[in-house]
Amino acid sequence: MRVLIVGGGKVGSHLALLLLADGYEVCVVENRPTVLARLYRELPTEVVMDGDGTRLSVLEQAGIRSSDVLVAVTGDDETNLAVAMMGRFIFHVPRIIARVNNPRNAWLFTPEAGVDVALNQSDLLAKLIAEEMSLGDMMTLVRLRRGELAIVTEKLEPGAPAESQRIADLPIPSDCLVMAVVRGEEIQVPRGDTVLQAGDEVLALVRREAGKALNALLRAPGR
Repeated sequence: MRVLIVGGGKVGSHLALLLLADGYEVCVVENRPTVLARLYRELPTEVVMDGDGTRLSVLEQAGIRSSDVLVAVTGDDETNLAVAMMGRFIFHVPRIIARVNNPRNAWLFTPEAGVDVALNQSDLLAKLIAEEMSLGDMMTLVRLRRGELAIVTEKLEPGAPAESQRIADLPIPSDCLVMAVVRGEEIQVPRGDTVLQAGDEVLALVRREAGKALNALLRAPGR
């Protein structure tokens, strides 16, 4: 699968790293010199393209016609929406995901405007705050592919099967991907040798049944 990412900030670069680790073909389009310098340090040089993602010629050169997914994650809503609309109505990309920076603009990011999934950061933050008040129950942050997939978050409880275990040693279903581990003020990109601790906030991409299996690993017996 090929993923074209427009916007090489922290969100775009982190997403690119995750996708590359999972074997996806990735291209990141960015034109800010300071950001490009960082991208060239963090990512393979052939993955990064210097250009304005709102220009048709740049998107063409970045391989948008052969991309399966277009992700617009710049810090500007107008740019993200413009990229999404071009991707849908000019290049007919099958799946388009766009970041919403200002919650007041969320109403614009609709399928009619070319956006399949709108990532509203303010809404995600509100849900994370609600999670802090939910006594550790698993919470769904985002649903994808008409509810078939979901990004979920749950705290690892003391005494849970996953406590003090390496991720590689856990019986995690193949259709469950641990995306991040939040430990205190630190956000970790998980690897197989990452050891989970009680209190860790685990973010994962799951199918419906896999969510139940993950929940069982993160909750103490008897809960």
